[in-house]
Formats: sequence, structure tokens, C-alpha cells
Amino acid sequence: MNPYLDIIIRSVSVYLFMIVALRIFGKKELSQLNTADVILILLISNAVQNAMVGNNTSLLGGVVAAFALFVINIIFKKVMLKSKFIKNLVQDKPEILIHNGKVDFNALAKIGITSDELQEAMREHGVEHYKEVKLSMFEIDGSISIISGDKNLKQTHHKRKIHKTLGTINN
Repeated sequence: MNPYLDIIIRSVSVYLFMIVALRIFGKKELSQLNTADVILILLISNAVQNAMVGNNTSLLGGVVAAFALFVINIIFKKVMLKSKFIKNLVQDKPEILIHNGKVDFNALAKIGITSDELQEAMREHGVEHYKEVKLSMFEIDGSISIISGDKNLKQTHHKRKIHKTLGTINN
């Protein structure tokens, strides 16, 4: 077999494995990653490097692997746009966190957001109490959007940050 075709097949296989693994282990989006998750991904990338390029450690071998990853990523995104089944398989739907002032603690637990994180997002948007929130959603990109129920119908958007004690990742 052509060594570069081998690299392409290996790289695409690792890419598909990572898509499935991230979905199985519950990470909706990269914005939810904490320090331990980032370290895990960096270590996985090092661990699978040989699986992608094999014994070929040349510059061209690395470029072919990177090119294959870019191409499969573009193809995968286009497939997700055209196939609702694949999109639903890979990507979760937005979750309602607060509806008309009532917090859905089951949704918070499912997503892994603490009530303190939700309150922080509310404060960043100038909302003091849950009862002031008409709708709060955990969006598919990992952000929390909040629509307050006041007369001005203020809408805000919060990018989830990792708490200081968990790491230094800030969006």
C-alpha cells in the first residue's frame, strides 16, 4: 500500500474515533473542557500520533496527516449539515436551564453545571434572582444564554468559563 494513503486512512480512523469518544464521554463542546480534559486531549494526541503516521516521521508524512484531518473535518461538517441523523448522533440539543423563574436542576446535573456557575452567568448579565429569568438555555456551543423577564426583555449571552479552582481557562 502507498505509505501516504496509509497515513490518510490512519488519520481519518483516529479522527472518527475521537468524535465517537468525545460523544460517549459526554463532552458536548470544547468550551466545557476543564484543565484535566485539555491535558487528556493533549496526551491522546501524543498517544495516537504513531497510529496516524506509523513509522513515517518525515515532514511530508506529518503534512499528509494534517491535511487528511482538515479534509475529513470539512467533509464531516458538511455531512452533519445535510444529515439530521448524523447531526443528532454527534451533537446534543440545547437544554433549558431556567423557564419562567424555575430552575431545572436535573438539566444542570446532566450537563455538569453547578448552581453557582448558573448564578455567576446570571450576575454577569445583570440578573439577580432566578425568578427574574424568563428563559435560560445551555446552547450547543457551550454558552449560557439568558432572557430576563423584565419589561425591557434584556437578552444576554454568556460563554461558560472554568472556575479558578479548576484551571485557568477563560473565554
